[in-house]
Amino acid sequence: MARTDYRTPRLCVAAPLGEGEMVRLTPEQTNYLVNVLRLREGARVLAFNGRDGEFAAALAGLSRKDLSLVIGPQTRPQETPPDVDFLFAPLKHARLDYVAQKAVEMGARRLRPIVTRRTQVSRLNIDRLLANAIVACEQCGVIWTPEVVPPEPLERALAGWPVERLLVFCDEEAPQASPLERF
Repeated sequence: MARTDYRTPRLCVAAPLGEGEMVRLTPEQTNYLVNVLRLREGARVLAFNGRDGEFAAALAGLSRKDLSLVIGPQTRPQETPPDVDFLFAPLKHARLDYVAQKAVEMGARRLRPIVTRRTQVSRLNIDRLLANAIVACEQCGVIWTPEVVPPEPLERALAGWPVERLLVFCDEEAPQASPLERF
């Protein structure tokens, strides 16, 4: 298993990756690398897209507003994420961003918002949830991106749950014990 480099900035891109490819960055990615991290042309970055693995790359561009990555050699092959669904009732924005980040850090492959009787959030911005999950991927070293599914009622999620699949329910009022000791 390849070692994770936590010192080099990491960037999730949508384009296919392969050595020798040129990947154009979005304005948001360019702003992050140039104005936030203050990187210059030729700076080393690690790029991944959740499909092709992780690659070494270098910043290249004609101006500070129009940058691309020149993709170098692969540093890690694509990993398969753990087969973990994280079901949760949506929270207000700032807390929901935090939930998405922590779910990815814990290894959730799918983020599944569940609407319960007491859910207070009426609208859920799936794109924002995915963006926060991708930032977490970039920061914690994983090279896969989670799937974010649209919200569904709790009853439907439970009715469609495969019988052979383990479901761990975190009950805040239950006596403290390991949920796995019962199996």
